[in-house]
Amino acid sequence: MPATIATGLTRAERTDVAQELNKVLADSFAVYLKTHGYHWNVRGPEFFGFHNLLEQQYREIWAALDAIAERIRALGVLAPQSYSAFGNLTSIKDGDPEKDALPMLKELMQDHETLIATARKAFEAADEAGDEASADLMTQRLAAHEKFAWMLRSTLGGR
Repeated sequence: MPATIATGLTRAERTDVAQELNKVLADSFAVYLKTHGYHWNVRGPEFFGFHNLLEQQYREIWAALDAIAERIRALGVLAPQSYSAFGNLTSIKDGDPEKDALPMLKELMQDHETLIATARKAFEAADEAGDEASADLMTQRLAAHEKFAWMLRSTLGGR
């Protein structure tokens, strides 16, 4: 018999928040995979700087995946764990290693913006449910992905 979860959130609230966190986890995993792949495959005269920028980003995203999945579990829901589950949940398209460096960076910038929108929806669900822990986690993820998008945008010459 499963233990009762008495954290002040109803089962429906926990399930609703977890569904949104599952999307954040899937988008984060997809951006992690793409960033890591582009780190391996980026080419050109600015290789070293791009290679290091992408490594910094994929390492931070990798660490965040665990925190997101563990929050889903703390809500009493199983976290998705397969490529097919992530593929069904994510809004992020696979990367193309044949791309030149600047289109890779532009695509990643746009992917972070997509992930920011996904995290905002999860934040709203958590806030509506009174789930401060999930809302706090989403605040942290929003700050990280906004920073990553800014770094990529600035590298591309934007504001």
